[in-house]
Amino acid sequence: MSVWIAVIATGIGCYLLKLGGLVTPQRVLDDPRVRRFTDLVPVALLTALIAVQALAPEGRTLEFDGPRTAGLAAAVAAMLLRAPFLVVLAVAAGVAAGLRLLV
Repeated sequence: MSVWIAVIATGIGCYLLKLGGLVTPQRVLDDPRVRRFTDLVPVALLTALIAVQALAPEGRTLEFDGPRTAGLAAAVAAMLLRAPFLVVLAVAAGVAAGLRLLV
């Protein structure tokens, strides 16, 4: 039952967060500090998510999984070549899957 309480509480929290964004006055959103914060936070969160998923596949330990790291490197290379996002995903998945088949 406590899992359902956590799920419901998280759902309510997400709804309130979205509602907060909708009711925030425009003068607050026009502040340069707020604008810079909202530009940088998604990048930082996505970077942290990528690092955790790529470098810590087994719980809380930091491990360098060869195929995942190679897939991440291939994705970075594709992004530097300005490939479309779906191509970046396909390249990363293809490199990681190919190395997993070989290893």
